Amino acid sequence: MGDPHGVGIVGLGFISRAYLETLVGHPAVRIVAVADLDPTRAVAAAAAIAGAEAVSVQGLLHHPEVTTVLNLTIPAAHAEISGAAIEAGRNVYGEKPLTATFPQGRSIVDRAASAGVRVGCAPDTVLGTGTQTARAAIEGGLIGRPMAASAVMVTPGHERWHPEPDFYYAPGGGPLLDMGPYYISALVHLLGPVRAVIGAASRLRDVRIIGSGPRQGQQIPVEVPTHVTGVLEHADGALTTLTTSFDGVATMAAPIEVHGEDGTLAVPDPNHFEGTVRRRALGDPEWRPLEPQAGYVAAARGIGLIDLVRADDTRPPRAGGELALHVLDIMTALLRSAEEGRRIELTTTTERPAPVPLTPAEEWRSARQLRESAPPDRPPRAPARDRSHDPSAVR
Repeated sequence: MGDPHGVGIVGLGFISRAYLETLVGHPAVRIVAVADLDPTRAVAAAAAIAGAEAVSVQGLLHHPEVTTVLNLTIPAAHAEISGAAIEAGRNVYGEKPLTATFPQGRSIVDRAASAGVRVGCAPDTVLGTGTQTARAAIEGGLIGRPMAASAVMVTPGHERWHPEPDFYYAPGGGPLLDMGPYYISALVHLLGPVRAVIGAASRLRDVRIIGSGPRQGQQIPVEVPTHVTGVLEHADGALTTLTTSFDGVATMAAPIEVHGEDGTLAVPDPNHFEGTVRRRALGDPEWRPLEPQAGYVAAARGIGLIDLVRADDTRPPRAGGELALHVLDIMTALLRSAEEGRRIELTTTTERPAPVPLTPAEEWRSARQLRESAPPDRPPRAPARDRSHDPSAVR
C-alpha cells in the first residue's frame, strides 16, 4: 500500500490527540491533510504537524496525496464520512462503532469491496499484549476447552465528566455501542465469531445532567437504553454473558473472564492495550500471572491503522471492516432482541483476525517516539495507557 502512506484525518476532537501521538513521525504513514467542522481547530492541528494542510472535508477526500481517511467524527457521522471516502476511492479507518446502524455498516463494507478499497475500524486495543496474551493462552491449551465467558462494564455515565455528552445518549450511543466494541472485539479474538444473541435492556432515567464545563447543570434527553445485558452464542458453542451499563456505580468483576475445562483466565480491560492476564488452573488455590506472550508491546491508539497499512493479500487487517461489521451486528441484534423479546440469529460472521506475535516496541514504533519516550540511558518506557474513556478525556 506504499510507505510512507498518505493519511488524512477528519475530526480533530480529543481522541485525535492519541492517534497523532502514534502516527506523527511514524515511518509507515504521513499525515498530509486534516479537516474539522471547526476550521480553527483544523488550522491549529495542521500547524503542529510538519507537512500537513488544513483543508475542508471535501478537499481532504479528494486530496491527491491522501490514500486513507482516518474518520474520527462522532458515531452519527461515521457512515456519511466513510461512505464519501469510499466514493472518492480512499481506504478508510474509523473510530468505533463502524456506523450507528447495521444497514449503514453493511453498506460501507459492501461499497468498499466493490470499490477495491479497504475498511478498518477501532478498537485496536485488542492488538496489545493484554488481549493477545489471553488469546495465546487459550490457543495454547492452558485452560483446556473454553466453554463460557463473562464480560462486564459498569459506569455511572459519561455526563459526569464529559462537557458535551449528548451523543452518548442519542441513537448510535449508549453503553453497548460506545463500550461494547472493546469487549466484543476481544471476545471474538478469544472465542471466535457469534452465531446468535439473546438480549435485555433498560433505561434508568429519561434525562441526564451535565456535570462539567460551560453547560454544567443542563439536562439532556436519553433516547437509548442505558443498561444492556445478554448472552452471546459463539459459533463453537461457548456462551458469553455480557453486561454494559451507564446506570451502575462500579463493579469488582473482572472485565473479561474465560472459563475452560481445566482453568479460568482473568483478562485485563480491553479498553487498555496492556494489563496482566491471570490464570487459575483446576486444583490450584491461587491465581497466577502470565508473562506477555503475544501482542504489540507498548501499543497505542493508531496501531490498528498501522497494521492496516502493512497488511497484504496474505494477511488482512486485524482491525478490519468484516470484524467491525460482525461486532456491530452483535450489538444491534442484542438491542433488537431486547426490544422484541426473542433470540436473534446473526446475518454475519467473520474470520478470527490473525494473532499478533509478541512484537517489541522498536519493531513498530518510530525511532523518534522511542527516543522521546525513554529517559537518557534507560530503556524506552511504555506510553500512557489509552484514556479515551477516562474522566479527563474529551472526545
